[in-house]
Amino acid sequence: MATVAPLSYSSYRTYLECPLRWKFLYVDRLPEAPRGYFTFGRVIHTVLEALVRPLVVPSARRVSEAESQRTLDDWQSTAPPAPTEWMTREALLDYYERSWLSDGYGSAEEEARYRSLGRDLLSRYYDRIAEERPTPIAVEEHLEATWDGIPVHGYIDRIDRTQGGGLEIVDYKTSRELSHEDARDSDQLTLYQVLVERNYSEPVAGLTLYHLRSLKPLRAPPRAPTALSVLHERMGTVSDGIRSEAFEPTPGRHCARCDFRSRCPEFRTVPPSDETRLRDLVDRFEMLRAEEGRVALELKKTAQDLHRAAEQLGVHRVPGTRSVAVRRKEEAWKYSPEAVRPLLERVGRAHLLGSGSPEEIRRLLRDPSIDPETRRRLAEVGARRVRWYWELEEPDGGG
Repeated sequence: MATVAPLSYSSYRTYLECPLRWKFLYVDRLPEAPRGYFTFGRVIHTVLEALVRPLVVPSARRVSEAESQRTLDDWQSTAPPAPTEWMTREALLDYYERSWLSDGYGSAEEEARYRSLGRDLLSRYYDRIAEERPTPIAVEEHLEATWDGIPVHGYIDRIDRTQGGGLEIVDYKTSRELSHEDARDSDQLTLYQVLVERNYSEPVAGLTLYHLRSLKPLRAPPRAPTALSVLHERMGTVSDGIRSEAFEPTPGRHCARCDFRSRCPEFRTVPPSDETRLRDLVDRFEMLRAEEGRVALELKKTAQDLHRAAEQLGVHRVPGTRSVAVRRKEEAWKYSPEAVRPLLERVGRAHLLGSGSPEEIRRLLRDPSIDPETRRRLAEVGARRVRWYWELEEPDGGG
């Protein structure tokens, strides 16, 4: 079993989307081609970190767990050194220009559009934040924890102190569209809540996706224990899959933007030397599959005809030329626990109902400690299902 490095949200999401792509990224360490929208997001985050960092008033941390090396889903900033004091609007835009990266854009026109968008976002955000400056205790904070046996980590854009003394987690988003439902359902924010709760003494009071294009903070309350349990179970499944080296591809719409299609068995082409041999096998498989469907329908109809004839004649054994067809009966009972439980509660026997399986209830029907009237009512709520099927035997009765 492989050792699992701490899971970040990006790593977790990648494995859910396609385990084989996760392996290419995190085990084989294969690089992906840069994409303009990712580059743009990194630059914006770098500039916002530089803007807000002078406002940080650190808070006491719990005893920290050992920190790990950054994984492939984390990025190294190539921006110039950030100012140590609050920047003017002009200084902010100058820092943006000096931090700009051109990686991954499809054309000069696309890069120019993003660059202009970034200036607009930052200018409007500066005007907004200058009116009411936040009270951060950390920006771009790397936190790590062990969540009930699962090692996790993440880089959190901003952690603010609220007026009530709690902590608010803020994650910047440069995407086109975002809604309050996104904040309410975000696994990323859920994981960040776990990381903050395990690294700081103050409680998490709120979770926010900050939509930079609209300057809207989309807020949600802290996750309830049930929501935390759901994510923990999913991350446990991912962790188990990685540990057992389950790296099968999961084809889907995401394949169109995958950089590893040439390495993936879903898209790898057959060598020319094997094309003829494999084409013949595929053609034969296609023919047999079609025949299989036809034979299955004919088999079903013949069995039904045999059953009707046996019913009319009152026989269970029908001889053929080489075999004897023997009619067998399979019987099953189904009971609704919702119907059974009130009957048992009425006579003080509800404790006898455990799993509610049909076998268990059939045993209750034979239990002499339950009065006959209750057993009769229990029998009435059951549904009996009978299925007839045929087996072939040799004429002398052999198998």
